[in-house]
This record gives sequence, C-alpha cells and structure tokens, in this order.
Amino acid sequence: MSDFHQNGVVTTLHNLGNRSLHELETELENFGRQQQLALILPSLFSELGTKALPSIVNELKEVPYLSQIVIGLDRANEVEYREALKFFDVLPQDHQVLWNDGPRLKALDQDLQALGLAPEEMGKGRNVWYCIGYILASGRAEAIALHDCDILTYRRDLLARLIYPVANPSFSYVFCKGYYARYAKGKLNGRVSRLFVTPLIRSLKQLCGSSDYLEFMDSFRYPLAGEFSLKRNVLFDLRIPSDWGLEVGVLSEMHRNYAHNRICQVDIADAYDHKHQDISLQSKETGLSKMSLDIAKAVFRKMATQGTVFSQESFRTLKATYFRIALDFVETYGNDARMNGLDHDVHAEEKAIEMFAENLMEAGRHYLENPMETPFIPSWSRVVSAMPDVLSRLKDAVEQDNKMYSP
Repeated sequence: MSDFHQNGVVTTLHNLGNRSLHELETELENFGRQQQLALILPSLFSELGTKALPSIVNELKEVPYLSQIVIGLDRANEVEYREALKFFDVLPQDHQVLWNDGPRLKALDQDLQALGLAPEEMGKGRNVWYCIGYILASGRAEAIALHDCDILTYRRDLLARLIYPVANPSFSYVFCKGYYARYAKGKLNGRVSRLFVTPLIRSLKQLCGSSDYLEFMDSFRYPLAGEFSLKRNVLFDLRIPSDWGLEVGVLSEMHRNYAHNRICQVDIADAYDHKHQDISLQSKETGLSKMSLDIAKAVFRKMATQGTVFSQESFRTLKATYFRIALDFVETYGNDARMNGLDHDVHAEEKAIEMFAENLMEAGRHYLENPMETPFIPSWSRVVSAMPDVLSRLKDAVEQDNKMYSP
C-alpha cells in the first residue's frame, strides 16, 4: 500500500490499491477508441531464451487495448530473426519486429551515417531510436509506452499503469516515468540509483546551489527506471543518448522541452526484479561502472547548458561531497533493510561507492578533455529535414523484412 505524499516538482501518481486491473484495462480500451495506444519493446535476441521475455509475451497476449507493438531486435542473424518472428507471432496485436542487424536497416543506417545522423554506437539507445522512427513512420499511435524485456516480475498491470497517464485524454501529461520498489530475493537492489544518482544530485546541490534542473531530477523516485510513456508529438524533437545515459538523458530532454505540470511519475509495481548488471570493479567499459561513467557525463553536460562552469578543482570537491553523502545513504538504507528483514552488505555497498567516486573524477576528466562531444542521437525532426524520405524508407524496410521472413 503506497502513501500519497507529493514531493518535488513532478506530480506523483500512487498506487493506493483500490482499482482492479479489469477497471483500468476497460478504461484504457475506451481511451484507445479515441487515440491508438502502442508499446515499444527493445530486445536482444538472447532475451528470447530467458525466463523474463516469454513471461512478458504471455502477459501481453491478454492486453486488450494495444493497437500496435513495435519490437526492436538487436544481435540477431537471419536464422535468429526468423526465430524471433515466430516467437512474437503469438501476439494477437498488430506487431512488427525491427531486424536492426538485417541488410535493409543496415543499408539505411549507412546512408544516415554518411550524413552524420546515425547513432554512433550499438545499444539500447540506438534500438529505441529506430523503434521511435518506426512509430512515427507508421503514423498510428498517439500514446506510446516503453519497457525493458528483462523484467522477471512482469505483470500486465505494470503496462496499464504506465500508459494510463498519457492515454487519458482528460490528463495533460505528455511524459510519464515509471517507478517501483527495487528489492528482490531478500535484499535491496538499484545500487546505481540509490548510491550514485541521488547522492550525485544532492552533492551538486551543495556544490552549485539549488537549480530548477536539480530539483526536477531529485523529484523522481527512480530516475533510472527503463519504463516510461509519452505522447507521439514528443517523439519528433526527442534527442536520446546512445550510451548508458539514456534514462537520465530522456529526463533532461523532458526538462528542456516541457513545463513540470506536463510530466509525472507513476507507481507501476509493488516489487521489481530484472537482469542485474555486474558491478565491474575491474573494468570501466562494462556493467555498472560503465553506466555510472555515462550517467555522470550526461549530468555534467546538462549542467553546463544551465551555465555551470566545471574545473578539475570543482570535480575534486564534488567527489569528496558525493563520498560523504553516499556513505550516509549506506546507513540509511541499511536501517531500512534491517527493519524490513532484508540483507544488507555494508562492505559491498561501500566498495561500490568507492568505485562510483573514482568514476566521478574520470567522468570529469573526460568532460574537460572533450568539450565538443555530442553523444545525443539527432532528433527525428532533424533527420527528416536532411533526408525527407527516411521514415517511408524505414517503414518499407521493416515491413518487407517481416513479410519476407515470416513463418
């Protein structure tokens, strides 16, 4: 049972436990008659063989209000693409699978690269970007949800609650971020959010003073949630990072483009568990270490656009401030875990903080040495301006692939 406290500058929509899934889905069906609703699923081929994705598909088969499901498939050869088409063919909704490694989409990607408009690296950001392009090309859905394909605790009420705020025509929201309690198997999870992102934002408040952007970011209960929903008109001008800074980058774009009262967050699950990334203490190129680096760089770049001037000295101060605040959070979360009968490994938590603090300095050095870096993928409005037929080419490529290789 949730509380109903409102904190920060972003509206929080709680789950007070009073509405049944049937009521929510019936209302969403009514909304869907006025404006079509869609879902984006960015997926790796390897996720087809996990416990999570087959369970998600089984839940989605029962969803009555979706008009369209767009699946972005990464790291698949032709045989695997055919297998994916068969795997997703059980979905009764209209659905398309983007074969991102197929010859048609790779040819389009090469043409975009020649114009300097293609995503520079593989990953979730690139996958999502092409899925967004297909949503725009198909011209159907007005409200779109996105969630990951590795959710082990998935139930379809998560999707209903996620898309409801932007699907309800009487609400004014154009963007909604999902949140949930990150605990499973007797312990607290979500280390990057609770031990890195929140302490980093609080540290920047102390170092730089309070700002509208920092207040905005600090209002989100789980800023790194991979689940969000938005209106179609948001998609044309949305710039997203191609790296691990995707979730923070999307929030930063929402802050830049829309007033606070057009943005909300919603409680979508009592508990949430998914595939966990390795902490990667020995490598800055993988896992949570890489994630923290990309997030820090994304925040620094955003702060710079707000007029903040960083130096090597300010990053040293930031590291010290972060370290103290993050260690205080270890005690806070330890007490919370103990009261709820959960395990809490203080040593592991503090080792993670030491790595995050080191990565703050590394991200600061990278920022100072690469002032012209632009990791954002161009918005679709810019791409269409440079290549007017790009959306029709994307739509044709996806649909020809699906038609040619379908079982």
